Amino acid sequence: MKRIKLDAIESTNTFLKDLVAHTRLEEPTLVTAEMQTKGRGQVGATWESELSKNLLFSVFVVPDELLFKEAFFLSYAVSLALHSTLATYPIAKLSVKWPNDILSGSSKLGGILIENSFRAGTLKHSIIGVGLNVNQVEFSPSLPNASSLKTILGTDVDREALLQSLLENIQTQVRNCRPENFEKIKENYTSLLYKQGIPSMFKEPSGNVFIGKIVGVSSVGNLQIELENESIRTFGLKEVELIK
Repeated sequence: MKRIKLDAIESTNTFLKDLVAHTRLEEPTLVTAEMQTKGRGQVGATWESELSKNLLFSVFVVPDELLFKEAFFLSYAVSLALHSTLATYPIAKLSVKWPNDILSGSSKLGGILIENSFRAGTLKHSIIGVGLNVNQVEFSPSLPNASSLKTILGTDVDREALLQSLLENIQTQVRNCRPENFEKIKENYTSLLYKQGIPSMFKEPSGNVFIGKIVGVSSVGNLQIELENESIRTFGLKEVELIK
């Protein structure tokens, strides 16, 4: 795997996207950074990180041809890769908060941002961005739920060894992200969902607050919530927030 090491960059995803636009890259290509000044999450969210404390990387991959409507399975697959890697450490209550935040209990350890490029309705290539809190122990007051492996484990974690394990699992999951495996991928992903089946409080952008419980994901990757009247509503990104 070709690797590009950077000290500081606005965003590894943005760097790799620009590189793809102007260079013919071998697959896979990895970009790592010691710090990001404008790290990004889902739908414009930001990602903060201390210098040389965490894992910040993006991988250029060319999955087997997936249709536009199937691309969300790649998000499931990468979430499974991160979860299975972290499950080798003694971290309690690992889960995936829809769509792809990695939690220990209610504390966020990391997140995933996948940016896809399509041609004629088929996935051409993907840039998989990962931010994982590893050895950082102090976080901004604006991130009250942030945590790290060091905070949980009480000791420094070898970032390079962790990176190699993550990359191996990501590559395996990407290779297996094929139509014949979709049902199992979805089943495994759904089993890891944070607060699944537990009555919780949600908030819509309109300010409406309601009680429901997560019961799964739809055929297009949206979150399914069962309401108190036992009806099921489906929500896309930024259409609902789990608040308690």
